[in-house]
Amino acid sequence: MALKAAQRLWSLGRAGRYIPQLFGNTSPGDAACAPELRTAADLHTHHTCVLGRMGLSTITRDTSFLASGSVGLHKGSVFRFRLTQLHPPTEAEERVFGQRLASCSSSRQVLRLLRHAETLSDVMAAGALHRVADLEQEGCSLRDPGVLEKDAVRSLCFQLEQDSGRLTDGGLVSALMACTRLFLDPWSTLVVRLVAESQVRLDRSRMSVGELCTLGRALLALEGPGCGMLGQVMEQVQRRGPAAWSLAELVGVYQLLQDGAAEGGHQQALLHAMHAHALTLTSRMDAAAISGLLGALVALEQSNAMPLVIALCRQAVRYVGSFTDDQLSLVLGVLMHFGHSDSYFVGAMERHVPRVAFTARPETVSRVAQYFGQRNILSRPVFDALAESFVYRADDYDTGQVARQILPLGKLGYLPPNAGEVFGKVENILHTRFSQFQPRTLLSLLHACTLVERFPVNFVSKVFKSYFLQELQEQGTAMDRLVLAQLTQLYMTVKLECPFYGGPSLLPKYRVKSFLMPGGSLETVVDSQLYHHVRAGLVNLLGARTYFASKVLTPYCYTLDVEIKLDEDGYVLPASHNDYVHKRVALCIDGHKRFTLSSRQLLGREATKQRHLRLLGYDVVQIPFYEFEKLNNQSEVVEYLHNKVFPHSYRLSW
Repeated sequence: MALKAAQRLWSLGRAGRYIPQLFGNTSPGDAACAPELRTAADLHTHHTCVLGRMGLSTITRDTSFLASGSVGLHKGSVFRFRLTQLHPPTEAEERVFGQRLASCSSSRQVLRLLRHAETLSDVMAAGALHRVADLEQEGCSLRDPGVLEKDAVRSLCFQLEQDSGRLTDGGLVSALMACTRLFLDPWSTLVVRLVAESQVRLDRSRMSVGELCTLGRALLALEGPGCGMLGQVMEQVQRRGPAAWSLAELVGVYQLLQDGAAEGGHQQALLHAMHAHALTLTSRMDAAAISGLLGALVALEQSNAMPLVIALCRQAVRYVGSFTDDQLSLVLGVLMHFGHSDSYFVGAMERHVPRVAFTARPETVSRVAQYFGQRNILSRPVFDALAESFVYRADDYDTGQVARQILPLGKLGYLPPNAGEVFGKVENILHTRFSQFQPRTLLSLLHACTLVERFPVNFVSKVFKSYFLQELQEQGTAMDRLVLAQLTQLYMTVKLECPFYGGPSLLPKYRVKSFLMPGGSLETVVDSQLYHHVRAGLVNLLGARTYFASKVLTPYCYTLDVEIKLDEDGYVLPASHNDYVHKRVALCIDGHKRFTLSSRQLLGREATKQRHLRLLGYDVVQIPFYEFEKLNNQSEVVEYLHNKVFPHSYRLSW
């Protein structure tokens, strides 16, 4: 038997397919022995002899079985499963069993369910192994590897091994996938036999697309993208064409490609066809399908699939309340990746977040705040709910999660109604866990606090010390300009707004000369179209272009959109004059990007800039887009600018 099996595997290997290097003993004398359930971390071998008849594709518990060599065990304490054609479970029984499996919260409950099961199909048996994997997986190992030595699991695996040739295609590939999720040794007898039988079934070209996807994912887990059988799997998947796939098959292929089958970008043509087919199916997708496809689009770097992302986001509106925490976190992460937001999705989140803010996982709550902050969406219902939950739950958050909930408040320039409690909690966390923060995370947190006029003076003094500055440098080869800009603005803030600050100064070598930088900036570039309209109006108002300067870099790192100089009597001086300047007027031409989305609230950094310019002696004149867009002609523009720049003087006509 072993010789025939070895010859069979060798012939498959010569054909360019899977070639196992180790095959377990299957001699007649050992045919009734339990499989070697070996993991990559633990290759111990245990043998439990079993007896019984074999049938086809249904596993039945044999209550008369007693393990040979077991001592002190009750006759019914060790179970044996055998395949049989007689009385297979109905679809309803399989569905009920699946529901009971899903309700199991521990592997012990799964084993108890197996002990009470009279009849199992091979798919049900594989499902039980998958559920054990769901409950025991922790990273790349099992929490309790001893679960593989339980009698029910060993007997179940032995039966799958001995009758691999009698399993259905679905049961076969599902069992193989379960083995990879349980981290069984790839060269164990069970895995080798399942792979060999999968090659036989693959050669027949009768597997469904869903079964091919499960097989492909198992092969990727075993051997990676270089597996010879994987190419055969992908060939058969593509032969049937995406247009003919069901929704479940489409999701399965996306998952297969995400797991590594598309490595190297060789399946781009297939992906384009899949995106087109997915667009026709989005209205039928549930929460799992939506989150699965969105995750695959990011993993596969499909930046050209924005129409599909938009369609999936619209469909997600219906399932915001149905997403699990993991699914919602994934969806929000993908939308941030693609830079997309939808007003209907935001509305659904505004209804959902207040209901779950106190019960959702900390990572999910932090991801919600991060999404609204990144998309510049000031949603008071969301941030007020998150602020309330933060006061009560912050001690359970790690330092990164704390920062991700406070940073959006600074970016959006928003103080929730319970701001005193929120920032009091932040101060307590900084007192107790200061050393646990990553240096750049801590710097960003302190900087965000200052954007909403909360000044953590006691902690800022620690940031300017040489030890902390060295830690900032050690995270990378050098400090990037954004970090230096944050340090500079933080120092400027305490000097301007905290006159009682007596801590160390920031050394000049850590200061920048401009907050306006490509790639990452503490200022927003002026809207060019709005600027040109304002400039034309100023020329008409002042009489010449020489009476104002544009995009002026001040000694205080800020860039002025327009600067007008006045002498002591209030007359406008030419922009090139530096003598007799009594007053400087800074025009802030604020386009849409300087405000939170769909609102009239300045972003935190823009409000801070205007606040600092006033403290530095400038007369700040704000020209917001929502006022300027109401003007219908040039005369209205000139009148508007006169009232803004010279509100107390009479304008002469040029």
